[in-house]
This record gives sequence, C-alpha cells and structure tokens, in this order.
Amino acid sequence: MSGVFAHLPEVIDQESFNLERWSELESDPFLAAIDCRIETDRYGQVILKATPGFEHSNLQGLTFETLRDLMGSAEGRVRPECPVSTSGGVKGIDLVWISHARVADGLRQNVLTIAPEICIEVLSPRNTRAEMEEKKRLYFEAGASEVWIASPDGEVAFFHPDGEMERSSLCPGFPARLEV
Repeated sequence: MSGVFAHLPEVIDQESFNLERWSELESDPFLAAIDCRIETDRYGQVILKATPGFEHSNLQGLTFETLRDLMGSAEGRVRPECPVSTSGGVKGIDLVWISHARVADGLRQNVLTIAPEICIEVLSPRNTRAEMEEKKRLYFEAGASEVWIASPDGEVAFFHPDGEMERSSLCPGFPARLEV
C-alpha cells in the first residue's frame, strides 16, 4: 500500500504549504479574472465564494466604521477581507482588528500566519452553523483573542476561546447590536 502513495507529496508544515499555495493562486490569471472571494481548504483546494450582497457589505461597513471609531489607530488597524493561514487552509476573514506588532510578526507572502486579535465574520444567507463553528475554532487555533459573529439584523455575538461573552474585552464599547 505504501508504494501506491510514494509519489504523492506529504504536507508536513501546513503553514508553509498554505503560503506556497496562496502564492500560486495569487499569480493565477484565471482566478484573477473571476469576481469572487477565494479561500482554500487544508489540502490547498480552491473554495470560490460568491461576492456578498449589499446587506452583507453594508453591515461589514458599519462594523468597520464602529470598530475603527472605538479602537482608534494608534496600536492597530481595522481591515476588511484579511487572509490568514490556518490548519484548515487560508481563510478570508470578513473584517479584523489587528495590532501593528501582530502584522510585523505574522505577515508572510501576503498572508497572515498569526490570526488578528479580533476576527469578525458577517453572516451571509449561504453560511451554515457548522461552517461558522469551524471558522471560530480555526481562528482561535491560529491565535485570535476574540471572534465576533454579526448577523444580518445587526446582532453581534462575541466569543473568546472558552465560549461566548456578553461584550468584547478588547473593545468593550462595541454594541451588541448595530442599527442596519
């Protein structure tokens, strides 16, 4: 049986594999011409996601503006569509707050190898509970301090590695509901 697999490459270092695969995808002219979001799974397979609709974009924008206003920019920045290498492949986080130090420590080949302190997912109609639970797990495993999930009606749930919180500990003034 081992002879059958002898010619297949083995992924020993998921991070190096993710960075190499992401570099290939970024330079692919076919993928560059497609108007959609791209992620990978842990095997490097491409996951194409439809461009979010206006409601998603609107909530993402409101979240961005509120977080930027509350956190300022002295220690870090709010950024949209942030790629991070995880044990489950490269994931595109909808919105993040990341410290300057974490960018300096974790940015490799246009992908973060350490998750931002705050990772925010804005739900779309196509998302499933299992997908969001997996993303939360992957972001925490990659070093996130908090993961926020924003629902289409503006409700925001805050999580730390041990479970749900009433409010963010990194940005305690962020509301549990945004007016959409």
